[in-house]
Amino acid sequence: MKQITIEGIRYQQEAFIQENPPTFAGQSPFHCQLASFLKEWFSPSPMLTLFTSGSTGEPKAITVRKEQMMQSAAITCDYLKLKAGETALLCLPLEYIAGKMMVVRAIYGGLNLLVAEPSGHPLEGISRQVDFAAMVSLQVYNSLQREDDKKQLKHIDKLLIGGGVIDPNLEEALKDYPNAIYSTYGMTETVSHIALRRINGKDADNCYTPLPGVSVRLSEEQTLVINAPRVVDIPVITNDIAEIMIDGTFRILGRKDNVVNSGGIKIQIEAIEAALRPHIGYPFAVTSVPDPKLGEALVLLITPASDPATAHEICSQHLPRLEQPKHIIVVKQIPLTRSGKTNRKAAKKMASEQSPMPGNFSRKG
Repeated sequence: MKQITIEGIRYQQEAFIQENPPTFAGQSPFHCQLASFLKEWFSPSPMLTLFTSGSTGEPKAITVRKEQMMQSAAITCDYLKLKAGETALLCLPLEYIAGKMMVVRAIYGGLNLLVAEPSGHPLEGISRQVDFAAMVSLQVYNSLQREDDKKQLKHIDKLLIGGGVIDPNLEEALKDYPNAIYSTYGMTETVSHIALRRINGKDADNCYTPLPGVSVRLSEEQTLVINAPRVVDIPVITNDIAEIMIDGTFRILGRKDNVVNSGGIKIQIEAIEAALRPHIGYPFAVTSVPDPKLGEALVLLITPASDPATAHEICSQHLPRLEQPKHIIVVKQIPLTRSGKTNRKAAKKMASEQSPMPGNFSRKG
């Protein structure tokens, strides 16, 4: 627990707490960030400050015990049966919990950490076997577009995909892959994921399975409540509206924050996006704007490469009449957080600033 192997070289904790930390092979700014995190990790302080992704507002700082992060690493490594000496790919930003936990898992499990600058093509230049990796959906999607990366993706023994909902088309593309691929559910407050959903092979499932030691229930508002005593001191009441099955697995229906009350009808934004995703092959997002008649009106944001008339037709064909967006706005790009999720706050602001007229297509930027 007081050492880490990085790209085949083993380092003791003393190397990172001295004034001049070690220089890694192929030193890059990302390697420097890794050294900085390891200096903080191996310091005498038992606490660490983490920052949320900011997908629903400004990122906020929370403080956790390093022991809780180590427990989270233990749960994942033991569940996935990761073995000492296996290779783990770090290709996620170290500012957030997902990147930090890949490093902590390498420490706990005695894994050999490969370091790749976070980018849309994390497998570019990776020629050796990767046993374990965690990526966001965009990184996986991009890897499927290049033949070399696609082959490498198939050889990752265990792959976690986090950062939000996985597009059905992406899930379909991965369903016959020979390796084990999981969608993750968790958050900074739970020190990374607390449940996994297999998306390929004979064990593929539509529901998340809580990891060992984790249990879930619903609040009075039907939002998920997580009890994970190994990683968090008190139950976490989420904003995620969920459905719990009789076997203890669960589905996420959307965020409480993303319920739009339009003309007295409560509409879940994620449900609308899920219905449209198989039919819209370009980046988009659903949000809302104030409406004098309805209270709130749904808005579909699309990018310049798409056609508003076609988007309108898709909405008409695949959504109930009362759940169809009242406005379609073309924007330069869909706002994302650093972790790759739709920036809901920015999308809502973007739609509000456009001030579309009811029933009109609008263009911004």
